[in-house]
Amino acid sequence: QVQLLESGGDSVQAGGSLRLSCAVSGNIGRPYCAGWFRRAPGKEREAVATIRSDGSINYSDSVKGRFTISKDNAERSVYLQMNSLKPEDTAVYYCAARAFCMSMSPPFTPGMYTLWGQGTQVTVSS
Repeated sequence: QVQLLESGGDSVQAGGSLRLSCAVSGNIGRPYCAGWFRRAPGKEREAVATIRSDGSINYSDSVKGRFTISKDNAERSVYLQMNSLKPEDTAVYYCAARAFCMSMSPPFTPGMYTLWGQGTQVTVSS
């Protein structure tokens, strides 16, 4: 059974950086899609960045140029490098994945993902 475990959440000042990690246990059927989503207090869960096993990547407009999603060569981890953090980036960040993901582009819709981590809190203060 595949499980996802996030780490790396913390409290930082605006302008700072954090790197989130998502450890993948078990084997995900290829092609797969994975991504980072976040939920801020009182808001809906939204996509931040998604990646497909072939390397295709999507970013939300709000983080483009500041955040970078990547995966390691062994495909055991997915990362989110977050730079120039803003107070509006404060949220619980979730890692998600979907096996046998046939979409040509990694989807942004949370409902398309079947595996979820427990979340990690990111707090950015001004």
